[in-house]
Amino acid sequence: MADLQIRRYEPGDEDAVWDLHERALRDVGAYDEAYAHLDADLRAVESEYLDAGGEFLVGEVERRDASGTDSGLVAMGAIKPSPDVDHHESDPDTVVVRRMRVDPEQQRRGFGSAILGELETRAADLGFDRLVLDTTPDQMSAIALYESFGYSEVRRESTPAGERIVFEKHL
Repeated sequence: MADLQIRRYEPGDEDAVWDLHERALRDVGAYDEAYAHLDADLRAVESEYLDAGGEFLVGEVERRDASGTDSGLVAMGAIKPSPDVDHHESDPDTVVVRRMRVDPEQQRRGFGSAILGELETRAADLGFDRLVLDTTPDQMSAIALYESFGYSEVRRESTPAGERIVFEKHL
């Protein structure tokens, strides 16, 4: 695995986070402009995640091209207390894993695993003992990642945007 540097979100990351989010969803056919308004939390990461008692992590790698060395955001993920996430049950001991994304050109390098592992560590450090998350059935790589970390499917739900699978893990 290339050296992935994981750090907490900073205000200057907003555009790179949005770009990564959109590219990753488009790559799996899950981006729909009609539902982009539901992603407003990515334009307010500090208040939606950090100030709400959660965490938002980004992963960067050095990239070398003809113009030299550059650092680029290639992965991200967040956790948010469940009472603050409207489509999950409210449980003060539960945190919701959200916004797991890896640059499509950088997948299969362990970056998603690194972000998820660090999010789990931070969830435990914050005092949470259960994690929940959801994904669509078409995102097979994401499902495989979550299952490899010990997440179990608890239900499937239909939403206006399509079907989603809800997973959980107890720490």
